[in-house]
Amino acid sequence: MRNKLVIILLGAPGAGKGTQAELLSEKLNLYYFETSKILENAIKKAKEGDFIKVAGKKYFFDYERKLWETGKLCDPPFVVFLVKEKIKNLYKSDENLVIAGSPRTLYEAKSIMPLLEKLYGVENIKVVLIEVSAQESIFRNSHRRICRLMRHPILYNKETKNLKMCPLDGSRLIRRKGLDDPETIKVRLKQYHTRTLPLVDYFKKRNLAVKRINGKGSVANVFKRVLEALE
Repeated sequence: MRNKLVIILLGAPGAGKGTQAELLSEKLNLYYFETSKILENAIKKAKEGDFIKVAGKKYFFDYERKLWETGKLCDPPFVVFLVKEKIKNLYKSDENLVIAGSPRTLYEAKSIMPLLEKLYGVENIKVVLIEVSAQESIFRNSHRRICRLMRHPILYNKETKNLKMCPLDGSRLIRRKGLDDPETIKVRLKQYHTRTLPLVDYFKKRNLAVKRINGKGSVANVFKRVLEALE
């Protein structure tokens, strides 16, 4: 296997984790492990009544869908099952990873991190926390649009605010109904502060350095800060 590397990007909703992960994926030839997309795809493909069984308990996709659509975190055992299966398959395919949006809770971290450490080695795992204000998070998410076909996120600015079609694949730009409404974003922010931020201390206890960077500004400037943090 080539030199091992896992980069974990943490940050509030709208911090730019996905955008920075895509850039890192291109520059460093990493597989972009997008937890939210793994969940979204699994939930949308599931049929009524479908479930997965973890430690003897059934987790129904219909219920997880309701959590996901209202901005609440899906049940950790449900998330962990999907994430660990994907990680194992990617490792077998000789892929190095950039992970955005996972782990999201201490439960997930305690289940996922030992697997990552076993496969890739603690010394090859790097964590970057992209920090933005609550106000910035709400603005970015409430103005977020994605394309219908390939789900490309389109940054909101003077040049793109009137776009109707995705410049990358030509499909119509849409908003994620419910998920990016201001009230839903406030729920997501609260979940982030109470359930995700405690991961910083957990990572430090596992001898994983967490580099904090300012997520405000242009994508290019933030990317420069990310690369500096990884050096």
